[in-house]
Amino acid sequence: MLKVTATMGADVALRDVVTHAERVESLGYDTLSVAEAVHDGMLSSMAALGATTRLRVSQGVLVAFARSPMLAAQGAWDLQAYSDGRFQLGLGTQVKGNIIGRFSMPWSAPAARLTDYVGAVRACFDTFQNETQLNFESESYTLNRLQPFFNPGPLECGPPSILMGAVGPLMTKAVGKVGDAIQTHPTNSEARFLREVTRPRLEEGTKAAGRDVRIELTAGSMIATGATQAEVDAEIQAAREALVFTLSTPAYWPTLEYHGLKHIGESLRQYTREGKWAEMNDLVTDEILDIFVPQGTYDEIADILLEQYDDIAERVLFPVPADPKNDAAVRRVIEKLQGA
Repeated sequence: MLKVTATMGADVALRDVVTHAERVESLGYDTLSVAEAVHDGMLSSMAALGATTRLRVSQGVLVAFARSPMLAAQGAWDLQAYSDGRFQLGLGTQVKGNIIGRFSMPWSAPAARLTDYVGAVRACFDTFQNETQLNFESESYTLNRLQPFFNPGPLECGPPSILMGAVGPLMTKAVGKVGDAIQTHPTNSEARFLREVTRPRLEEGTKAAGRDVRIELTAGSMIATGATQAEVDAEIQAAREALVFTLSTPAYWPTLEYHGLKHIGESLRQYTREGKWAEMNDLVTDEILDIFVPQGTYDEIADILLEQYDDIAERVLFPVPADPKNDAAVRRVIEKLQGA
């Protein structure tokens, strides 16, 4: 049994969030993952929560280093209260160039800093919920002042859980140390990699922190599916084009390295430097696609995903159909994944 998460693209305007969230809930999804790229993630999450009654909304993910931990904690607390406990705070680092050049904020070692950041947010949550003295100090953040006037007070539903984005080993272990959940990137969501690499790293982090918890894992694969094989083939080609660019970046090579295919990433990177755009598609072979992209029609895909992920993940991302004519088929896929 797997719970099912829908995504909402960065291109969805704030005015359209309501319609998208209502449709996602009607299809039976458990969670909507709201991106932060073009629009403010907190505002989009609020719109989605206000349009639904059952759906969990997960911030996937808020740019942590562009905000103070107190602001992130306050916003998450408000959304948790607003939705009676249906909000999940997702936190990620973004890349150095964006943090410095786009947000004009300082950069430091990301895994260590995000670990400190989550600790600071949890300290705020504890003060909000239990009226404890705010006193958090780490290498990156110091929080020691919150007058009663500024304290929003406890929630009957309790604090929101915290999801973290991670690809590499240090950040994955950091999730185990301080997080509640992880949503994997499309380039590190292959089932065998999750089973043999990601889960052990998460467990290494939980043990190092003395935590006896299982981190909730959402497998974030690109899925090629549709009503017909022709629709599946079109999605496979779209996935190929996406992987051509993501796998040209060394940060996204862990799964390639695990399968002895690092040379593919190195070649893609070299081709981008040489401007050999037409040749790049040929490097992402069917073998690569079989590793990174679960493939099958709506009649097949639920069994494929259950076989791959049922023992290793709690949730999977599944694409919202572009054409509403496929809504009924997708609803059946979701029900099968959920074990209904």
